[in-house]
Amino acid sequence: KVDGDLSEWGTDGWIGVQIKPALEKKDRPKYGLEEIDDHNVTGSLTVQLKTGVHGGRFYLAVKFADATEDKDHQGWEWRGTKYALARRYDDQFAVRFHLSGDYDRTMLSAKEYKADVWLWTAARTNPTGFAEDLNHSFTTRVTEDAAEYSLPGGKTVYIKKQRDAGVPPYKNLPASRDNKGEKLPSFETQKPNGSVADVAAKGIWKGGFWTLEFARAMNTGSTEDVAFKPGLKLLGQIAVFNRGQAEHKSVSEPLLFDFSAAP
Repeated sequence: KVDGDLSEWGTDGWIGVQIKPALEKKDRPKYGLEEIDDHNVTGSLTVQLKTGVHGGRFYLAVKFADATEDKDHQGWEWRGTKYALARRYDDQFAVRFHLSGDYDRTMLSAKEYKADVWLWTAARTNPTGFAEDLNHSFTTRVTEDAAEYSLPGGKTVYIKKQRDAGVPPYKNLPASRDNKGEKLPSFETQKPNGSVADVAAKGIWKGGFWTLEFARAMNTGSTEDVAFKPGLKLLGQIAVFNRGQAEHKSVSEPLLFDFSAAP
């Protein structure tokens, strides 16, 4: 059962993984970003990881320190004559796996590659018991509907984030044109299905720590997903967003997920 309770995982076999800000404040101008807009409050910390394979499914357990449980995400607030999105974000955890191309440790890279991404969020996905299953693509070729970041040397990287097919764990709600109260929700959860709902995930915050569990079929049969196979050695990374989003996160160096012992 994927419920965020890690008591059945035992005390042996855990690996401590160091994470640090994906983009240091002093380095932001190199990528066309203002230092004053740095909002990373995650900083540097150690994340405990443990993996397992059982019944044709891959399991990932995660534990990391977080002084507060942040599960309030955005929301519409009436400001003068219209609604505007509040600048508050839920806690998030992401793990990504190399899907294709020339993998790089950073998203701000001139290398072209794709990653299979599992994104758990405290407010938007956790109540449903799933993580979002996403694909991220990175290229220096002009790409529509992609985030753009300047790179040292004059190039631009285009980062496109797409959900896998299906009904996601939540949907965004539009702002009302009329004043219907000082605050309104900006999303609502829903029952997910399809490829976007391949990853079961649940988190519990208690005593200054998040404990999370993820599970997915070893091979979903979808080209949108990495197929975990016995003997596979796969690069990946983790990221923690402490009430942050976009580049305001802390990440690990590349990790090697080794399926040599998988049944």
